[in-house]
Parts: sequence; structure tokens; C-alpha cells
Amino acid sequence: MGTLPPRKEIPPWVKVPEDLKDPEVLQVHTVVLRSLFGPQGYRIPHMEQVSRAMFELKTLESSELTDILVYGSYHNKVRAKWILQSMVERYHLRQERGMHKLEEAMKTLELDQCWE
Repeated sequence: MGTLPPRKEIPPWVKVPEDLKDPEVLQVHTVVLRSLFGPQGYRIPHMEQVSRAMFELKTLESSELTDILVYGSYHNKVRAKWILQSMVERYHLRQERGMHKLEEAMKTLELDQCWE
């Protein structure tokens, strides 16, 4: 039957025990979690409701990565994982764009030589 995620309640759209088997797993850098879920994970309940899935976060020991386990029906798990992957990709693109803007500003100020 698999182990139940440590939660106080399981959302009503998750069928116990069949939806708690074989979660989809997505590894994310821990620093990205705040961007995905907000401070203290306040966006998690909304994202679970929208995706009709349930999330469990497990920080990996001696690592900067966190596993996001996604529970639910097969289609809901796959869709929720795709949504999360898209959000992570968007986060990285925004970070890259910010670095490009910083580099351009440094070149404009002719500070890029100080960093070599």
C-alpha cells in the first residue's frame, strides 16, 4: 500500500490508498522553493487544489535539493509535475535575465574590468 505522507489531512480529491502509490518526484534546488510556493509554503494548498494533486516536500540530507513528491491520479500527478517543472524553468529564465541585465549595467558603467 505504500506509506502515507506525513500530513494532518489528505485533500478530498485524493483517493486513499490508490492515489498515494508511486508518486511523481521532482528534484528542485531548495532556494527555488520560496519562489514556487511562497514564504512558508502558503501557495501549496492553492496549487494542490488547482492541480487536484497533493504535494509532500522532503529535503535531502547533505544536499541543496528538495524532493517534491506529487500524489494523486495518474493524470493529475503528471499535470502537476509539468506545472511545477514549468515554474522552475520560468524561475531560472528570470534569474538569467537578471544576470544579463546586471552584466549590461556593469558594461555601461565600465565596471566589467574589475571582475576579471
